[in-house]
Amino acid sequence: MQRLPPLNAVKAFEVAARTGQFTLAALELGVSSAAVSQHIRNLETHFGKLLFVRKGNRITLTDAGHAIYPQMSRALGDIAAVAARLLEGELRTKLVVSVPFSLAEYWLAPKLSKMLETFPHMAIDIRVEDDPIDLVRQNFDLRISYGDYHYPSLIVVPLVHDDVLPVCSPAFWRQHGQDGTNLATIHESLFIHTNWGANYASHPTWSDWFASQGSPRRPDPSHGRRVGLSSLAITSARLGLGIALGQRVMASVDLEAGRLIALSSVSVRLGYAYCAFIPRSKANRADVKVLAALLSSEDIQGEAADIEP
Repeated sequence: MQRLPPLNAVKAFEVAARTGQFTLAALELGVSSAAVSQHIRNLETHFGKLLFVRKGNRITLTDAGHAIYPQMSRALGDIAAVAARLLEGELRTKLVVSVPFSLAEYWLAPKLSKMLETFPHMAIDIRVEDDPIDLVRQNFDLRISYGDYHYPSLIVVPLVHDDVLPVCSPAFWRQHGQDGTNLATIHESLFIHTNWGANYASHPTWSDWFASQGSPRRPDPSHGRRVGLSSLAITSARLGLGIALGQRVMASVDLEAGRLIALSSVSVRLGYAYCAFIPRSKANRADVKVLAALLSSEDIQGEAADIEP
């Protein structure tokens, strides 16, 4: 690399040439006039040429000074622009979270709302998609998936091992249920069945729920209401369309608010836990650590101080 002039001296030269006084340059740079004068002498020594003609408190550029000033000013402007872009990029760093469709609204969104109460200006990019995802193209910070086997090269953080239980709206039960009524006698058309799709075989069904109670009943999905997302099953139940075998983590808010009621305390556990997958290059980022702790229901206060709001 070619020998560069002292950069502090270049900055002092640019400001002095623009303001026409060492004293004004000193005020802008936050240093003494003597320091500005010394920087200029160092730069003149570096080039072996006088850059200013001193006339009392006033200074004017020499021919050599005029020759280098435009390029020096432009170079400092380029450096400032690069710095601004980097700083802007740092301020705009986003937390990129990838999540399955079923978990986005009813589970992840409430968790993120708690995080944003502490860090209201944090930029978050939520990408809703099913497994598998393109790790390179997506460039995510944290991926949430059902099961711990999807991305073996990433760090795995177990989040929650959910279960399902029968839920419906209070109005639905007032209309279709009564004292002494139980799920064993409910008409088959009133059950909401979740079609988990071809990729999943471990999610419990209504037949599994009845079997857990020793009941021989096996509701036929073709006679009831079928939906393609577990979150949609919760919404359908809340709107009074039937009785869903709802995931607890998705139904909890509606249960607490009274928009849903649980028709039994008996639940069936899902085959696998939900897990967070974190690229090893992102594992030490404070915002990623805080989110992983929050999603796994751990105390986030210890990490919160490490994040800039």
